[in-house]
Amino acid sequence: MKVRDSGMPEEEMWAGFFAAEEILRTFGLDQGVVDLVEFGCGYGTFTLAAAKMVPGIVYALDIEPELICLVESKCRQAGIVNVRSVVRDFVGQGSGLADQSVDATLLFNILHHDQPAALLTEARRVLKPGGVCAVIHWNFDPTTPRGPAMDIRPRPEQCIAWGQQAGFLFAERYDLPPYHYGLLFKKQ
Repeated sequence: MKVRDSGMPEEEMWAGFFAAEEILRTFGLDQGVVDLVEFGCGYGTFTLAAAKMVPGIVYALDIEPELICLVESKCRQAGIVNVRSVVRDFVGQGSGLADQSVDATLLFNILHHDQPAALLTEARRVLKPGGVCAVIHWNFDPTTPRGPAMDIRPRPEQCIAWGQQAGFLFAERYDLPPYHYGLLFKKQ
């Protein structure tokens, strides 16, 4: 099942919204994380940054074959060998990863789909005890240059409630200017 349209901008504009390595450090993903999974890797903005940061495997999942090919090409060009990219309908079929198999999960600009709590539940399932789930989403602000329609764009409070419904402990909120917020959840 494809996630509802997010209004994702072209790659150059998208990359300009994020200092990917800095954001991953803000979430603490440079400390003790070995393996992680990114649900909806898109252009690979965070995939490649994470692959340079963690010593283990970065699983990059996306339903779009063209985006997986793009991520694979970028990894080859950068000499990155620890990314496992997979075309996967993780909303409809799950991630395909084993229970408690990764230290961190990334759900960036994806919780506007029809089943956000189910996706968070899958993210929690694959996390090892003590693992973290990092969430980024567009601010609930109609003046952002792109992003999902306001009627499907989640507020931080909604994401926190979904995370708690999935069994996570909410840990921290971050402002990620210019257009995003971040939420950190922990698996107890």
